[in-house]
Order: sequence, then structure tokens, then C-alpha cells
Amino acid sequence: MSTAPVPAAASPVPPLFQGLFDDAAVFPPGNLPVADAVPAHRAHRTAWYADAVGPLLCGAGRLDELAAAAQGPVLRVGLVLPGGSAELGPALAAAAPFEVAGVELATRDAREAVAALDLLLPPDVPAAVELPRELLRGDGLDEVLDVLVDSPYRAKFRTGGVVAGAFPDERELAGFLTGCAQRGLPYKCTAGLHNAVRHTDPVTGFEHHGFLNVLLAAQETDPAAAAEVLAERSGEVLAKAVRTLSDRQVTVVRNSFTAFGTCSIAEPLDDLAALGLLSSDPTPQEDR
Repeated sequence: MSTAPVPAAASPVPPLFQGLFDDAAVFPPGNLPVADAVPAHRAHRTAWYADAVGPLLCGAGRLDELAAAAQGPVLRVGLVLPGGSAELGPALAAAAPFEVAGVELATRDAREAVAALDLLLPPDVPAAVELPRELLRGDGLDEVLDVLVDSPYRAKFRTGGVVAGAFPDERELAGFLTGCAQRGLPYKCTAGLHNAVRHTDPVTGFEHHGFLNVLLAAQETDPAAAAEVLAERSGEVLAKAVRTLSDRQVTVVRNSFTAFGTCSIAEPLDDLAALGLLSSDPTPQEDR
């Protein structure tokens, strides 16, 4: 006698946030030692919020250190290559003990980076190409995005850092987001986005973009409209806008904005819980 298949349990993480948070714990400003980052990442991957967590990001120069610390089940790793295409071949070889979930290649020449990725990257491994922000101003942005849109690779944009100048203002970020949206080009972001809502850091004075702002701006093709969304500082306003997104809009947003690197997994989750967009304890009362 045949029986109906048992449906899979729904994830406690809404689709808008699934796979959004790449684990950049070993990068500044977190700077968690690799030996501590590995067990912490494994704990994230078995927690109730695991569906929100992407791979553990690791720089090319620390792969030997990571291999020594990553005994046990195969680790999903995203390779971050700040040294450009010259690091690609050696890093892929050094990453043999891991499941390579992606490559993030920094470069000053998008065409050269695409050619290197075409030559060396396994076809099932995704990649993102990052250029310095100074090369993305004016006509430079269109030139780079046009190169990438004709390739299988995402763009990558730096949204923060450890100095004030590393944070683009809303107009600059809006130009990147809408340039990608107009071309149907997916992208990831990195740095400075671990809080949900745009704010001024009370300690550093740095202007931080919020990842909810970026998610909502990802569906805009008009730079002025995107900049307005990026400038919004009310968590209540942003949360209300998130709740009104249709399934189709969620798909459009996440096909565009695929992930961002965060040195803290807890902070974005806590922010979402505080805004009522994610349960901080999804366990039913009777199961506690």
C-alpha cells in the first residue's frame, strides 16, 4: 500500500533571509581566531537558524591554518582572494580538504578576472568579482557591470570597513544596486552590514547601511528611489515594508542580493528578532 510523502518541515527562517549571512568571523572587525571560528561555525550550521547561514569565509593566506583546525565533517568554505587572480590556482589547490562554496576575487581588471575564473574555476563553483570602489565611479561602474553581466559571475561591493572612508553613501550604493538591477546581475556585499537598519555607530561615528535597507532597495531600478530606501532609519518602517513583500518580490530581491559577509551571525539575527521578523526561539511551548 502506498502512502503519501511526509512534507518537509517548514524552515523557521523566512525565504528572504535564507543563506543571507556568510560567516566572516575571522575578518575585521571580529578577527576571531581560526581555531575558534571553526567550532563556532559548526554550531551555527546545526542551530535552528542554520538556514540563514552561508559558508565560512577564509582568506587565501589562512587556508593551511583552517585545514589544521577543521578536523571532522567536511567544511563549506568561501574563498576570499584579496590578491587577485594570481591567488586563484594555489587557493583552489589548498582548499582541497573543503567543500568550496564560492570564490570572491578582488581585482583591478574585470576582464582579466573573468578570464582567470573561466580557466581555473570548477563549473559548479560560483564566484563574485570585486573591484576597488574608486574604479566604479562615473563610467567605470557601467563598464565593469557590462563585463560581468556577460559572464557567469556575480559582482561584489564593499559596504564598509574599519575607516569612515570605507563606507559608501546612499547615492553611491544606490548606483551600484540599480546598475545591477537594470542588468539582472546578481551581487553580494561585504563589511559593515551586520545590523538590520541604517544607523550612525555611537562609538566610531561611521554611517552604517542596514541589510534590510539593502534588501528592500534591491528591487529598485531608479537610483533616487533606491537611495531613499537606503537612507531610511526607522526599523518599524523597514519591517512593515518587508512584511508586505510578495513571494515574487522576495524571489526578485534574493536573485539580486544573494548574501553578505558578516563577522557576527548573532547580531543580524537579534536585530530581526527585535523587529518581529524572525523568532528568537522557534521551539513550540509544549516542546520546551
